[in-house]
Amino acid sequence: MEWLRPAPGGIYVDGNLGLGGHAEAILAASGPDGRLVAFDWDEEALAAARQRLSGYGDRLIALPRNFTTLAESLAELGIAAVDGILLDLGVSSLQLDQPERGFSFRNGGPLDMRMDTRQGATAADLLNQESAENLADIFYNYGEERQARRIAAAVVEYRVREPLVTTDQLASLVERAIPRKFHPRDIHVATKVFQALRIAVNHELDNLVRVLEIGSRLLKEDGRFCVISFHSLEDRLVKRAFLAAPRLQVLTRKPIRPTEEECRENSRSRSARLRVSAALPE
Repeated sequence: MEWLRPAPGGIYVDGNLGLGGHAEAILAASGPDGRLVAFDWDEEALAAARQRLSGYGDRLIALPRNFTTLAESLAELGIAAVDGILLDLGVSSLQLDQPERGFSFRNGGPLDMRMDTRQGATAADLLNQESAENLADIFYNYGEERQARRIAAAVVEYRVREPLVTTDQLASLVERAIPRKFHPRDIHVATKVFQALRIAVNHELDNLVRVLEIGSRLLKEDGRFCVISFHSLEDRLVKRAFLAAPRLQVLTRKPIRPTEEECRENSRSRSARLRVSAALPE
């Protein structure tokens, strides 16, 4: 909030509404007349956030859309420019904690991983239909998994006998496919594969590139663009986009990381990285 600087009368964008934690802080700080346009393509998260934030009335406009629709959505609302944009990337706690969504290997569930369950192929579809070469590319490019080819070959061999349909199946397969000496010490051995599939299923990096380019054009002078990412792929895209945008001045030379205290209170914040830029005059 210190970097976004929400203030009375301002118009702000929350590109990833989730359960509404950031939105509530923005609305509280921008009272009594600041407005927030929030996006989320997960209908369940949207419903929960709307209920949580119902007391803010028409100061909140919550849209069931992906943040890549930012320009046209603001135009529909008659908003030409905004005072700040916040993107909190990745998967939400609501999605991680629901086994039926298939985002986590910690709870058994179907290999879905779609943030918008109304559209697109699931993680199971990719695993059971893509070639070994394409799967290896997904694991390496989106998960930075060095054992990508070994895992892809194991997937193709496994699906000859039966389809991969559950998170337990995939986590167990990855654990067996990677030799013990290559198992990471600090994270589960399947973490990078699950990340890669989630990114591929939801086209996360393509969407991020688009919204970074769109958002920089929609800020008022000195408007703030704040992005919280959770892995190096996202962080590199944000860094490069901020440096390349003619209208943006980078305010954080290095990403801001959570304090030890915050990590203790919320372990899921440990990999978060915040970068901030401000809009220069036209």
